[in-house]
Amino acid sequence: MRKKLIAGNWKMNGLKADAKALAADIFAKATPNMPFDMLVCPPMNVLGFVAELPHSGVFVGAQDVAETIKSNGAFTGDVSAAMVKDLGATWTLVGHSERRQYHGETNAIVKQKALNAINEGLTVVICIGETLAERETGKAVEVVRAQTRECVPNEATAENCVIAYEPVWAIGTGKVPTTADVAEIHAAVRDEIAKVLGTETADKMRILYGGSVKPENAKELLNVENVDGALIGGASLKADSFFAIAEAVK
Repeated sequence: MRKKLIAGNWKMNGLKADAKALAADIFAKATPNMPFDMLVCPPMNVLGFVAELPHSGVFVGAQDVAETIKSNGAFTGDVSAAMVKDLGATWTLVGHSERRQYHGETNAIVKQKALNAINEGLTVVICIGETLAERETGKAVEVVRAQTRECVPNEATAENCVIAYEPVWAIGTGKVPTTADVAEIHAAVRDEIAKVLGTETADKMRILYGGSVKPENAKELLNVENVDGALIGGASLKADSFFAIAEAVK
């Protein structure tokens, strides 16, 4: 039985005071024996402050790590996996569609970032998902299979890696694919993981759904076959809505 994971991506939101207040609110509501795992990914400017707060029952992660395999050096603006770990985080996202779209990240770059995170002892959430044009031309399954195949390193296991499927066209738009569409993609992703890492790992690895997840649709989405949790954007910026989604697991 795969334990569901409820992850919050705060994106570029939060100055120190607001981020600490939001984190404290979330952490206060959490308990060590929740029927789901919970992860918050603040922006880098407040990651250390959030990680320093008592957060029993909630994992803290970064939103990205550098592509370079070096832990330090002449890489202005980059933050290595070692630096993320030093800030107190134990997880990280990589390959979010906004990184792909605005920063030109390829599958090869995402794979290297994932490997860097794993090698540093971080658990990595690898984001994949098709654009609206790819969906409308019938290429959605083909695209997410290729992203899975090309982004997941051989060193990935069910313990150090999670896949997050986020259709690009659903992120922040209020649009949500049908449950049949979500089921089709998640089944394809699990099948592709089996081809890359073997059936045993594929059966254990968690695959999240993300893209306009709200308290109103969480229960329906979390009950879709092969959906092992949610990666949440805007709704994770308020503790009440974040937990309302999480409680749909029960």
